[in-house]
Amino acid sequence: MESLISNLAIWALPVLLAITLHEAAHGYVARYFGDPTADLAGRITLNPLRHIDPVGTILLPAGILGLSVLFGGSGILFGWAKPVPVDFNRLRRPKADMLWVAAAGPFVNLLMAIGWAILFKIAISLSPGAYTIPMMKMADAGMQINGILMLLNLLPIPPLDGGRIAVSLLPNRLAWQFSRLEPYGFPILLLLLFTGALGAILGPLLAVFRYFLALFIGP
Repeated sequence: MESLISNLAIWALPVLLAITLHEAAHGYVARYFGDPTADLAGRITLNPLRHIDPVGTILLPAGILGLSVLFGGSGILFGWAKPVPVDFNRLRRPKADMLWVAAAGPFVNLLMAIGWAILFKIAISLSPGAYTIPMMKMADAGMQINGILMLLNLLPIPPLDGGRIAVSLLPNRLAWQFSRLEPYGFPILLLLLFTGALGAILGPLLAVFRYFLALFIGP
């Protein structure tokens, strides 16, 4: 139980920031390109309470962490927040601007992963103390969860961000046909998760991402 509580304490802030800022970024960029829907709904905010989904932001990540502590292993930790409402038809150039709105979330996760990597570098350069190890573990968790969310959301499965980016880039007819997969996107994602295929896809990609983060912060 003590191990579970310490893991939850280390992961809580990185998970909360990674998920909520990802969604806020979508709303901010949508407003920039002409859609005020998220702004009018009060969703362009750094207040995590406005973005928390009880299942995706709290129960699922906590459950995955709990299972990994109780039974060992290192399952793919992920979750989601309440999706920010975006009316793509209100964008100035709906199909083209969809790319930037969709890419905003993964891009913010990339920036946060870099920020946590810098904090990790600072932590290992400090003299050992009561706060350095927790700081290193939290920074490592921040790199991990932001890497996972960035890569997961870039998968070309509507309605994930990667799916919307694909719709934006494809020719009109193919884009329309591809977008019709959106109602099946979440079931496809769950199928990939429970069959282990999602971990098999994200695991190598995450390893490469962590390698480049290590190169970025240096020895």
